[in-house]
Amino acid sequence: IFGGHFNFGGFGSSFGFGGGGSSGQRVNRGTDMRIRIKLTLQEIAHGVEKKIKLNRKVTCTTCGGTGAKDKDSYTTCNTCHGTGQVTRVTNTILGQMQTSSTCPTCHGDGKIITNPCPTCHGDGTVNKEEEITFKIPACVEEGMVLTVAGKGNAARHGGVNGNLLVQIEEIKDDDLIRNGTDLIHNACVSVADVALGATVEI
Repeated sequence: IFGGHFNFGGFGSSFGFGGGGSSGQRVNRGTDMRIRIKLTLQEIAHGVEKKIKLNRKVTCTTCGGTGAKDKDSYTTCNTCHGTGQVTRVTNTILGQMQTSSTCPTCHGDGKIITNPCPTCHGDGTVNKEEEITFKIPACVEEGMVLTVAGKGNAARHGGVNGNLLVQIEEIKDDDLIRNGTDLIHNACVSVADVALGATVEI
């Protein structure tokens, strides 16, 4: 157990005893975006395709998302020496404990931009309004969150786009009440109809 490593993916660091640290560079990921969509009962019953305009970060077309003016506009990070991670060794009663974390200087890229892109100023992304189309399946419910993969913000200096999280909001219907997949309709009838029976059109 003391020769292995324990990775905690959500915290960006790894812990180990007596072994070498991880040298792999992290993959940048863009941030997720969240929106609310209001749906009528008819749209919920049959499913619907929605088109929205969204202002989000997209990859800079000038530099291709690198943030640099050209391929010669980089230098190796002096803090992590190009690995994207820094390692700290601490002596304990059990031996040496090694911790690895993302380099604070280059933020895990392993390199420093010396001449930034004139369009995105070194970020690798720019703001742009885009029209996004996505389908909402039938029978979604109030408060449900759907994920549209890759339609969130673009990653800084290249990587994987974040997701678009769509939260469902149901518009109250004037005539029908929804109870799961059942629909309830309150029908007003006269005393005579109750006594003799009647046909009611809904």
